[in-house]
Amino acid sequence: MNKILVIIHQVTSDPGLVGQILHRYGYTLDIRCPSNNDPLPLTMDDHKAVVIFGGPMSANDDETLPFIKTELDWIPVALASGKPYLGICLGAQLLARVLGATVKPHPEEKVEIGYFPIMPTSAGRKDFAEPLYVYHWHNEGWELPAGAVSLATGETFVNQAFRYGENAVGVQFHPEMTEEMLKKWTVLGAEHLSNPGAQSRDEQLQNHAVYAIAMEKWLTDFLHCWLQQEASLAG
Repeated sequence: MNKILVIIHQVTSDPGLVGQILHRYGYTLDIRCPSNNDPLPLTMDDHKAVVIFGGPMSANDDETLPFIKTELDWIPVALASGKPYLGICLGAQLLARVLGATVKPHPEEKVEIGYFPIMPTSAGRKDFAEPLYVYHWHNEGWELPAGAVSLATGETFVNQAFRYGENAVGVQFHPEMTEEMLKKWTVLGAEHLSNPGAQSRDEQLQNHAVYAIAMEKWLTDFLHCWLQQEASLAG
């Protein structure tokens, strides 16, 4: 089984570095876009794992965006399968909501857009051996779900990564970011760069040149370990 289910929220979305590394590991991507009426599988039997990416919508939009409700209703299927689950930004916030946690904006209306450091917790040192500068683009964060373990924290939005059970991980940041994607996002979303907490386009590009190599190394190692989780459970 070498197929990874990839859920995106816009037809123009790019799995970026996550997709590139999964391809390097020999996996194929089964990309589904529920907002474009792509169906989600009834079971995870045909897939090794699932990655749910981010998007400009909110995890709280289930009453106005039917596909958000569809995903909230479907995520328990992924969790029950025991297959590895990775939620990135919105994908992590959706997971948090399914687990009963609240997703909401920063109390001072701050955002995180650009490269900011995260710190591993004592429980997160297997996943984050040291502090890491990672790329963010979000104005909402989650409360830590009951039963989940915090893996990393940040200054503006405290909760940056968590694990639920043995198979599910949510991260607030965007490890898939490439230089090409960063240039595209900062043009299409230029109006957000004036929000409190956002870095300028130039600053983001400069930081990407500094931190991208370490980010890719972390992601390469993380995805390898994450994909072995189901094998260790099955064993």
